[in-house]
Amino acid sequence: MSDAQERAWIDLAPRYVIPAPRDAAATSVRPDSTLDPAAHWGRVAPLVVEIGSGQGHAIVHAAASRPGTDFLAVEVFRAGLARTMLDADRAGVDNLRLVEANAPEVLQHLLPAASVSELWIFFPDPWHKNKHTKRRLVTPRFAAIAAAAVCMGGMLRLATDWQDYALQMRDVLDGASGFARDFEGEWAPRFDGRVLTAFERKGTRAGRDIRDLAYRRQAA
Repeated sequence: MSDAQERAWIDLAPRYVIPAPRDAAATSVRPDSTLDPAAHWGRVAPLVVEIGSGQGHAIVHAAASRPGTDFLAVEVFRAGLARTMLDADRAGVDNLRLVEANAPEVLQHLLPAASVSELWIFFPDPWHKNKHTKRRLVTPRFAAIAAAAVCMGGMLRLATDWQDYALQMRDVLDGASGFARDFEGEWAPRFDGRVLTAFERKGTRAGRDIRDLAYRRQAA
């Protein structure tokens, strides 16, 4: 991390970062470590979780725009979390918290079941080489974990600039128990709550189409 990011971690982490009880790995979450959202945000409000929040551009903008909603950024790279805290502090954002941990374990072990109103997965690592696609986040197993975390009627929103990953996401979620399409046609319209980030600009400059998907949690 840069010197500014190191200072941000020291100064701002006590305010923004939720400590995750660890299992064996550095970014793991110990099973049965469920947190109380009201204790960390100081209120009861809808909760939006972004997986792979990167440098936090999307979630800081969203948190500043929706003060009545609570937001949680989940990321494994500490430098990105530090940058997120710096921007949140400058923007005076108080409804945002961060977790440094593996996303599936946060959903499975840290957050209470059915506590998430919206789950965002924007421009996840596409692992575009054939030998690496097995590392992609969105799989049938992940869909089941997400379904347990999202409340009935809640939303799962996704976006990617890699066509084959978009197709995989759609196939997985179309077949997932507990989710139903919340769009007509092939793809969902661009989510207007997603601020334009460097990842999206990069994909557009490369000539790749941005694909959005939206699924609503419903009874299996």
